[in-house]
Amino acid sequence: MSHALQGIWEMIRAESAGEPSSDLLALRVELHLDAETYHVHFAGELADQGTYSRGDSEPPATFILLGAKGPNAGRAIPCIYQLAGNRLRVCYGLDGTTPTAFATTAGSPHYLATYRRKTLP
Repeated sequence: MSHALQGIWEMIRAESAGEPSSDLLALRVELHLDAETYHVHFAGELADQGTYSRGDSEPPATFILLGAKGPNAGRAIPCIYQLAGNRLRVCYGLDGTTPTAFATTAGSPHYLATYRRKTLP
């Protein structure tokens, strides 16, 4: 995965089924990306972890999360992402299909999150 994505990312916005998911922001969600692994923390507690592999680099760029521990253990979650400075947008395909846009709609199996870089690797 690109070195530019590595670090700790703090969630600043989230959307599911076309609606804001403001309740998650109170949990202080952090996405930790290393060279090949990811960890998700809620209020400082490890909630999900696994590996990821980079896919297409053409816009939209893609990667696939492979859950190892936590609620996503054994699942592959394809994602599209957009990196702009210290902002990272990720649209997760929770149904196992790669999203085609950075958006969610009612009944959509996608989850859209915007993160702000908290620390570099």
